[in-house]
Amino acid sequence: MINNRLFQTTDVINKALQGTWARNETISANIANVDTPGYKRQDVVFETYLRDAMKGTGKISQEDLSRITPKRIQDMSSASYRLDGNTVDIDTEMGYLAENQLRYNALISQVNYNFTRIKSVLNS
Repeated sequence: MINNRLFQTTDVINKALQGTWARNETISANIANVDTPGYKRQDVVFETYLRDAMKGTGKISQEDLSRITPKRIQDMSSASYRLDGNTVDIDTEMGYLAENQLRYNALISQVNYNFTRIKSVLNS
């Protein structure tokens, strides 16, 4: 039987992928609503939950991991510079989208690396 700890890293990365996917959808919604009067920019919070769950030991239980879900929040820090009350800045959102895509690609690369290592161990 393969120890569950072997796959824990992959499980944590999977949660991070879920968070980056949710953030991508949220950024896309922000961009789609750039001209909607009164629309307030939204963001996704999940990194702090993941970090808090791993605090101290650097490990996380499967139970704690299953409780972590990305949460969409209204970004209260965004100031509106427009008369219609919309807080979305298209240039800022495009920057966030590019940053999030890089993060997502890095996580996918890490998953591929982990599976390559597992496959190597199983084949030897």
